[in-house]
Amino acid sequence: MRFFKGTLRNSIYGLLGNPVAPSDSMLETSAEDIREAMLALLGENGTRQFANVTRRIRYANDIQGLWYLRGDLMAALAAIEGEATARQQVQKITRMFHGLLPGSLTSRPSPLMG
Repeated sequence: MRFFKGTLRNSIYGLLGNPVAPSDSMLETSAEDIREAMLALLGENGTRQFANVTRRIRYANDIQGLWYLRGDLMAALAAIEGEATARQQVQKITRMFHGLLPGSLTSRPSPLMG
């Protein structure tokens, strides 16, 4: 059964634009690095002020869950530091996801990014 699961996962990643899926250990290590970076951006005051966002980041199940939490992180950071600074910080986090997500979940180029 494990053979089928891996083959199915690789075929889905292939259809979505990534020819080879990242290994489970790579995903786990990268997810923890991204999680720590997101929490570090909030800082001690942001963690207290936005406890719900902090909790959701801390307990996100996988890399996709963290990907979708970037919007909540952006809103919290914008409230703390302003939108321009928050956008730059979230952009750094977004780069950390490179190669870890299916092609359908990656961000598209935006004219706002300059």
